[in-house]
This record gives sequence, C-alpha cells and structure tokens, in this order.
Amino acid sequence: MSADFLDSNVFVYLFDEIAHAKRQTAERLIHDALGTGTASISFQVVQETLNVLTRKLEPPISLDDARRFFESVLVPLWRVMPTPAFYRRGLELQSRYGFSFHDSLIIAAALDAGCTRLYSEDLQHGQRVETLIITNPFKG
Repeated sequence: MSADFLDSNVFVYLFDEIAHAKRQTAERLIHDALGTGTASISFQVVQETLNVLTRKLEPPISLDDARRFFESVLVPLWRVMPTPAFYRRGLELQSRYGFSFHDSLIIAAALDAGCTRLYSEDLQHGQRVETLIITNPFKG
C-alpha cells in the first residue's frame, strides 16, 4: 500500500524555471517519495510526463536526459499498469463523479495502488473520492 499518488504536473514542475515555489514543492514531494518508497505513479503519469518534458517544455529536455529521468525517478515509483478491471473502474468513476476520462484513470490508479492522497494541480483540492483525498500541493 502506498500513501501518496503523484500526478504528472508534480514531475513537470521539477523543470520549471519560473515558478520557484512550485519547483521546490515538487522537489520535496519527489525526494520524499523516492526516499520512503511509499508513493506511486501509473503508466499514464509516465506517458504524460515524458511527453511534456520532450515535446512541450520550452526548451524540451534532451532524449538522454529524459531516459535518465525515466530510469531514476519515474520507474522506481511506477506501480500501476492498465488492466480491463482498471479501465472499468475508470469508467465507473467517470460516470459517478463526472470527471474527464483521463482524470478518472488517474483517480482509479491512485485507488488501485491503495493510496490515501492524490497530489494533483488539476483536480478539486480537498475532494474525497472513496478512500482518496485530492490535494493540490501548489495551492496557497
């Protein structure tokens, strides 16, 4: 069981040269996650993070840097892979709560990993979904 689930925006802020407070928050969360081994991410977080870092970030990071980041940061936290049951749960969450499909998959992944907290800037801070509390670590 993992206590925390980290959404892709947490990883992207590691590379933000402007929002220093958000970068520091991201650094702390990721350092703690890697140090304690009690955090999780999913395949979707891996995909979204690498896409942003190599295609949308200005300037994008090099493919060699992306590979190093993938191996040293993302892989050690990656715990959730897709299954038919996972997608069913995502669809059920979408239907019940009205989230977008992609957000529903993030929430489903956090729940499947046994997390109690989902760190994300993209969802409603303080919202409870089953046993999960959504926390915007950059709020404030």
